[in-house]
Amino acid sequence: MLRSPRFAFPVLLALSASGHALAQTATVNVDGGVSLNVAVVAEGLQHPWGVDTLPNGELIVTEREGTMRIVFDGALSEPVRGLPRIAVNGQGGLLDVAVDPDFGITRRIFFSFSERGARGLGTAVATGLLNDWETNTPRLTDVETIFSMNQKSRGGRHFGSRIAFAPDGTLFITTGDRGDAPRSQDFSDHAGAVIRINKDGSIPSDNPFLGQSNVAPELYSKGHRNIQGADIDPTTGLLWTVEHGARGGDEINQPEAGLNYGWPVISYGRHYSGQRIGEGTEKAGLEQPKYYWDPSIAPSGLAVYDGDMFPEWEGDLLVGALRSQLMTRLERDENGQIVREEQMFAGQFGRVRDIEVAADGSIFIAIDANPGEILHIMRANGS
Repeated sequence: MLRSPRFAFPVLLALSASGHALAQTATVNVDGGVSLNVAVVAEGLQHPWGVDTLPNGELIVTEREGTMRIVFDGALSEPVRGLPRIAVNGQGGLLDVAVDPDFGITRRIFFSFSERGARGLGTAVATGLLNDWETNTPRLTDVETIFSMNQKSRGGRHFGSRIAFAPDGTLFITTGDRGDAPRSQDFSDHAGAVIRINKDGSIPSDNPFLGQSNVAPELYSKGHRNIQGADIDPTTGLLWTVEHGARGGDEINQPEAGLNYGWPVISYGRHYSGQRIGEGTEKAGLEQPKYYWDPSIAPSGLAVYDGDMFPEWEGDLLVGALRSQLMTRLERDENGQIVREEQMFAGQFGRVRDIEVAADGSIFIAIDANPGEILHIMRANGS
């Protein structure tokens, strides 16, 4: 396990001719002599939360305020029609979106959102068929909710909500503790967990807690605070996640079936009041993170880099940060261990909510603001 440094690596941002720090195209120099071109490809979004790519180069983007749009050649479509009712409250709303790996055959997408129930709100995931996405009036049909948090509660915090497709065709869904930390250690509760289901919402026969009394059968791992980044390592097929700590203790984990990751019993952070959390930083039977930050960077969005554009980054973890307003690269060695961190464009572009690696190896990031933007990161010629 590694601990984050308390400083950011310096970067140089080239100003546009008008002198604005964020031009339509900016240049950023990072470690290793690499120069990045950063271009705005969509703007005027209301708190963009999730972004994914479609087969013909379009982007599909969620806005936390409850709308979903298609982006192509810098233009935003009208809101996608056919979404279910979404409860917009605090950190909740329309959250992640994930395009089925078999989209060319199925036209299916999956998306997470905050859903209202009898006792309050909880994380839900639905799926539907995307139609007319090449036009200005896209729509969803055959929409079905395939996961719904089993204990709804009041408040607008910690919905988690990332979606990742496992190599075996199952679906990982992350949740948060909903601002009620003890729920992460209640194994009858979906809160504070990684959930694993089939794409139709059924429960995989090899889920680790299946058949145990007083345990939710959808659980894959527990003891998480608020996972807002998740991706599959294309080499190993294993899941990586990043979750928020409190005042510190943001964690990178590689969740495994049936394991407990400790929140709120152990943590490398402290409460916002400065008080100690739980019983310290380790305890028998509870897992250690692969990496952590103290103080918090408020991480959201994670991608395992796999592409030709930045071969020196192959296999590294790219993580967005809200509080620190940056993208960080966690370098991994030949054994997959995190050995170094490089923080990029701190404070230059805003709160990085999501990260998506495109088929050509370029990178899209969602800037969480109102108005918010989608930025496209490419290698500058000659770097």
